[in-house]
Amino acid sequence: MGEAVLQHEANRLKLPVTVDSAGTAGYHVGDTPDERRVPWTVATCEKHGVPINHQARQVEKKDFKEFNYILASDHQNLSNLQRIAPKNPKAHVALFGSFGDDKAIADPYYGGQSGFDQCYRQCLAYSEGLLKSVYGDEIYNARKSEAEATTSQL
Repeated sequence: MGEAVLQHEANRLKLPVTVDSAGTAGYHVGDTPDERRVPWTVATCEKHGVPINHQARQVEKKDFKEFNYILASDHQNLSNLQRIAPKNPKAHVALFGSFGDDKAIADPYYGGQSGFDQCYRQCLAYSEGLLKSVYGDEIYNARKSEAEATTSQL
């Protein structure tokens, strides 16, 4: 969900961002979202107009050289990323929540639909925080105003 929400927010604001998602373990490489989570993940994203289309892959060493940021959803994944990162990576490795309230994204599976709604809210807040950090408040706020004006005209 984090990948979809961040890419959607960047696209909505017409900010040039490439987003990808990968796991620190290869348990589900090649899979679409977990069958237990698909209905709620897709429904939550659809409810907010966020397209979601992802195929699982595992983090690779080259990711640390190709991307500017590699964001972890929780502290365990952050630790795993820091452990496998090469020396002097291009990518800044951080907790996604460090662009908001410094919290890990709560695992939505055990919270039913409300857990997925909370996950969405966290992903949106952290996406906004990241984009503000990268582009600055002035550019972010101007793009947000433009996007909201365009939406209200529809």
